[in-house]
Amino acid sequence: MNLRRDVFQAIADPTRRAILMLVASQSMTAGAIAANFDTARPTVSKHLQILTECELLKQEQSGREIYYHLNPKKMKEIADFIEPFRQMWDDRFNKLEAVMQQYKTKKQ
Repeated sequence: MNLRRDVFQAIADPTRRAILMLVASQSMTAGAIAANFDTARPTVSKHLQILTECELLKQEQSGREIYYHLNPKKMKEIADFIEPFRQMWDDRFNKLEAVMQQYKTKKQ
C-alpha cells in the first residue's frame, strides 16, 4: 500500500527543510544536494523521494542528470495555511505593545 505523505510531515524534518532551502535559489542534482550533508547519499535520496511525493520538489531530466527544483505552488499552499496564524500573533503582539505604551505613558 503506497501512502501519500502530508506536506507538513515532510517539512517537519530539519534535513528536508534544509534541502528545500538549498533548492529554493537554484535547481540541483541529488549529488549536489547530498554534498551539503554529512549523511549517506541513500538517506538524502529518501528525503528527496518524500519531498517529491509531497510535490514540494519537482524533478526535471536534463541529459543523464535529474535536477530538483522547488514547486512554488505547493509552497504557497503551506504559506496560505500558516498566514492566519501569523496574523493572529501579529494582532496579539500589537495589542501587547499598545498596553505597554499605555503603561509607559501613565508611568511618566
